Amino acid sequence: QVQLVETGGGLVQAGGSLRLSCAASGSIFSPNVMGWYRQAPGKQREIVATIASGGTTTYANSVKGRFTVSRDNAKNTVYLQMNSLKPEDTAVYYCNHVARALYYWGQGTQVTVSS
Repeated sequence: QVQLVETGGGLVQAGGSLRLSCAASGSIFSPNVMGWYRQAPGKQREIVATIASGGTTTYANSVKGRFTVSRDNAKNTVYLQMNSLKPEDTAVYYCNHVARALYYWGQGTQVTVSS
């Protein structure tokens, strides 16, 4: 089992920034991929960004150039730096950990961007 704890959500005005953190603990295998997904009300959960333990990253087109995913392997922690936030970024953001075909999710953290 892997436990994921997200922190850093909140309310911010459009154009502002937030940084999310997700700390993983438990039976962590390497290599793995950690990432961020989000789910807005009435919409399906969608991928935001991922980062492999080797450093390879992927981003949704909607956040490219605004969001940056990074990780500290020594701390088993993944970060999401979100800049130039837009109201459409409002959602619950979930941390995700994948290793050996096993998926784990955090409890989610609310990000609200006001216009």
